[in-house]
Amino acid sequence: MPADGPAGNSPRGRPSHQRRNKLHVDIHQHLWPGVLTEELRRRSGPPRLDGWTLLTCGEPPFEVSPADHDVARRAAQAAGDDVGRVVIGPSSPLGIEYLRPEAAVPLLDAYHDGVAELGPPFTGWAAACLTEIDAAGLVKQLDRGFAGLQLPATALADESGYRWCGPLLDVLAERDLPLFVHPGPAAGAARGPAWWAPVVPYVQQLHAAWFAFRAYGRPAYPRLRVCFTALAGLGPLHGERLAARGGGPLARGVADPRAFVETSSYGNRAADAVVRVLGVDLLVFGSDRPYAQPHPDLGLGDAARHAIRVTNPARLLHGAGRPAGRA
Repeated sequence: MPADGPAGNSPRGRPSHQRRNKLHVDIHQHLWPGVLTEELRRRSGPPRLDGWTLLTCGEPPFEVSPADHDVARRAAQAAGDDVGRVVIGPSSPLGIEYLRPEAAVPLLDAYHDGVAELGPPFTGWAAACLTEIDAAGLVKQLDRGFAGLQLPATALADESGYRWCGPLLDVLAERDLPLFVHPGPAAGAARGPAWWAPVVPYVQQLHAAWFAFRAYGRPAYPRLRVCFTALAGLGPLHGERLAARGGGPLARGVADPRAFVETSSYGNRAADAVVRVLGVDLLVFGSDRPYAQPHPDLGLGDAARHAIRVTNPARLLHGAGRPAGRA
């Protein structure tokens, strides 16, 4: 069945969404529940929806496809991707996390409430306001079953970011839950072509966040599991330059067993290069639907495919020895 097609029937008469492999995980998708779109339409300033036109501070107006946020259609796509668990994340480039609490909280509550009601195969990353840190609010969402916390890469780009976000990261460390690092707002991208934000500032943000985590995040949180979207902006490939420029202990060629990268928007060449540096055990599958399509084949073989879609997401989400399909 094509990934974009409607849910059909199997030769055995079972709906296709019932045939998905429950152990295969896509850790990076976005889906806006109706309560969130309604809240975005209530706003008078960005980020806001004017009908289905998304208006933000940093990027050009974006025409949202209503079909991209149709829950039944997205469940059918997951079945077509052979995925049994999809982890939905907030759209951090909108900048919701950077609004003042009185503006951010209604949007974040709408996101959390809507995602919590989606049902299988969907679960979600929690989100948090970053202008005033509310660790108790994060605890509330994690108690509802959210998989961990997503933070914008822009919030974790230096030592001060780790100090400011420390109370949130402390909650994750105490609960042994993962951190998901996603691109944040792309200031000034409205002046460039439509592809500028995802190709230039998003990648730069992830690159910076990758090295900031190694320099500041890992020493502070030695057991925290973390995952960076889009192969961490290819930051792992710059170890040789780090060594040449005096990286010291950071330049050692030993992969961090709790620092993962996900594969969205990249294909076999980039994935192969990152595997040569980190090994296959630190790659996890993410599609970034509906903004990107999953790559049909990374060319790494069946064993690697199983690791990237099943074994590695299990270790990221639940720690060693716990199944990825656990709700």
